[in-house]
Amino acid sequence: MLQKTAAFVLTLSLVILAGCNTMAGFGKDVSKVGDKIEQKADQHK
Repeated sequence: MLQKTAAFVLTLSLVILAGCNTMAGFGKDVSKVGDKIEQKADQHK
């Protein structure tokens, strides 16, 4: 089970890093995720 979880996390990390190509792009991606989380939190107040 631990091996499957580790493989999933590694695969997901590679997909995310391949999708944004640069550290600046990675920062934008993280910012977008943060914005979505903030929007969901505001909806559930």
